[in-house]
Amino acid sequence: MEGPVMSNKGSARRLRIGVDTGGTFTDFVVLDEDRGTLEVFKVPSTRPDQADAIIGGLADFLSRSGDPAEAVSFFCHGTTVGTNAILEASGARTGLVVTEGFRGIYEVGEQARGHGSIIYDLFFEKPRTLVPARLTEEVRERVGSRGEVLVPIDEESARNAIEQLVRHGVESVAVCFLFSFQHPEHEQQVRRLFEEVAPHVNVSISCEIAPEIREYYRMSTTVVNAYLNPLLGRYVSSLDDRLRGLGARTDQRYIIRSNGGVASFDTARDRSVQTILSGPAAGVVTAQHVAASAGLPNLVTFDMGGTSTDVALIKEGQAVRRMGGKVHDLDVLVPMLDIHTVAAGGGTVAWVDDMGALQVGPRSAGSYPGPACYGNGGMEPTVTDANVVLGVLSAEQPLAGGALSLDRQAAERAISEKIAKPLGLSVAAAARGIVEIVNVKMQEAIKVVSSNRGYDLRDFYLFAFGGAGPLHACQIAEEMGMKGVIIPPYPGVTSALGLLLSDVRHDYVYSDLRDLDEVKPSHARSILSKLRDRGMERLRQEGFAPDLCRFDWDMDLRYIGQGYELTVSLPDLPHTIEDLHQLRQRFDEAHLQLTGHSAPEERVEAVNYRVTAIATVPQAPLTVPLPQEGTLDSAYVADTEVFFRDKAERVPMYQRSSLPSGMTVPGPAVIVQNDSTTVLGPGQIGSVDAWGYLRVES
Repeated sequence: MEGPVMSNKGSARRLRIGVDTGGTFTDFVVLDEDRGTLEVFKVPSTRPDQADAIIGGLADFLSRSGDPAEAVSFFCHGTTVGTNAILEASGARTGLVVTEGFRGIYEVGEQARGHGSIIYDLFFEKPRTLVPARLTEEVRERVGSRGEVLVPIDEESARNAIEQLVRHGVESVAVCFLFSFQHPEHEQQVRRLFEEVAPHVNVSISCEIAPEIREYYRMSTTVVNAYLNPLLGRYVSSLDDRLRGLGARTDQRYIIRSNGGVASFDTARDRSVQTILSGPAAGVVTAQHVAASAGLPNLVTFDMGGTSTDVALIKEGQAVRRMGGKVHDLDVLVPMLDIHTVAAGGGTVAWVDDMGALQVGPRSAGSYPGPACYGNGGMEPTVTDANVVLGVLSAEQPLAGGALSLDRQAAERAISEKIAKPLGLSVAAAARGIVEIVNVKMQEAIKVVSSNRGYDLRDFYLFAFGGAGPLHACQIAEEMGMKGVIIPPYPGVTSALGLLLSDVRHDYVYSDLRDLDEVKPSHARSILSKLRDRGMERLRQEGFAPDLCRFDWDMDLRYIGQGYELTVSLPDLPHTIEDLHQLRQRFDEAHLQLTGHSAPEERVEAVNYRVTAIATVPQAPLTVPLPQEGTLDSAYVADTEVFFRDKAERVPMYQRSSLPSGMTVPGPAVIVQNDSTTVLGPGQIGSVDAWGYLRVES
């Protein structure tokens, strides 16, 4: 519910807590399991320790509500610890152990420069590796492509490598041998030697982190895991201890991972590479539930927060996933939601470059001092300041549920001094330029996950959330020709809500290259069944009954001779040749969708077999209580002056919580609520559906 949290003294509740940490705010969603009611609030994020905001916010909530800490029955967290460590190069001092003669694999990488303008950059430099060459050690051993041992591991060689790395003061180590996914014993032996010789060193082995074909990508993934493990491990352990110290001792403590599923604290701290997209993944989970339950199968998610904007695609009710790719210029080989991130948020700083051109980003003002309009001493103009100057954010309507008032004069001063005067523009024109530039950046991000991959944006709604998403979404959707915009009831905490909708997910993979025509259904079924059994055992150990578990089946296929694969789903375990023929047909269709062509006459190769083990958890409600009756006049707050294009207009402002189901709002208009603001442009119409979602169409 909106507004202050009401006291609950004298009544016992079971509370499910979702906490999403962003660059500016930390968002909380509290679900009363018995009543099915939601309570939402925000607190400023804290650096360097995100846990300060979490523990402080939770303690304040319990104090206000009168609930004991023991009432917390479930805790789930979306964290940016891993992402921040990569962006700030603040991970552990990491070493790398490889097969003798192959120390150059990590440095050489994929030998590609990327795509777009970077191809023509005469000053291009490859991103720095997380492990320098001097911290790479070789071990004498060799395994063949089918898992046969060609050279047994030399223990003396391994001990020498360990001693060298310890001498260099490494805190963490990645171990990646050739074809270890076929024969893991050599990597496991090196880990045992580390436990004997240097038990203080955190060890990640590739046969567990990314047990599949492609040597460099497996190595890069294991290095990222090793680089992040100590940092995430300390953070999770500290958060765990502080939650227990507060009295929240529930065993159900989870962190959401990049695949859109949650994992226990213990699992997350050992598989830190799987949390790189932890925060953004939760919002996509919410969108997928909306797509499946509210009759909106095709969505592009648009999560604009204080630091960045994350976009993803929901097609026919399912979030698009990928089995690896680049995340912050690092190659990782783990299943993840297909999320594209761009440095465009409310706190993104605008500046004038040496050539006299207006630039927006990538740097952010963060939560402190934040935008100039926050009144915390910030002097640099940001996207939020531009929106204040343009009137779409009103100084009379505080942010974060009334906790943050806006200083319009400070916003105007920052834009005037840093942008308008240097460019010879009015303050309003400079603010409009900032918004137009950041909108274009976000439109390009949307194209990456949609039209660039063969999807027609005219078939999709823009699902806008995050504190700043609804501010920009209606203009962006109109300019891109989309069907319209869907804005959830609590846009500012939608990602936190996703934490209460996410199931437990564990992904398993087995590489087995062979011509698909040579694959027998019994062979494929045997591989997939073994992976399923591993997943079932893991879920059983975590306390889930078999009736709560289900499995997704996939295979990676490619035309023989190709250098990449496409993941194609199976409705069930294959039992007949016809099942594999249908799989082949779906592969051709997927290839046509992605690339614009297919080759049904060419032979196809099976590369990887994949199983996802899923345990369902109780779901938070997606609907919200709406007023039973009301008029547009009763929701009216005031008139406000807003700049649309090149001129200012007086437009009405409405309180969203006063809009009943079925109510329509003609644009131009501003719709305010505690955690976000929606701007309807001229000619647009917003309507409240039975779910409490605001649908905006032209």
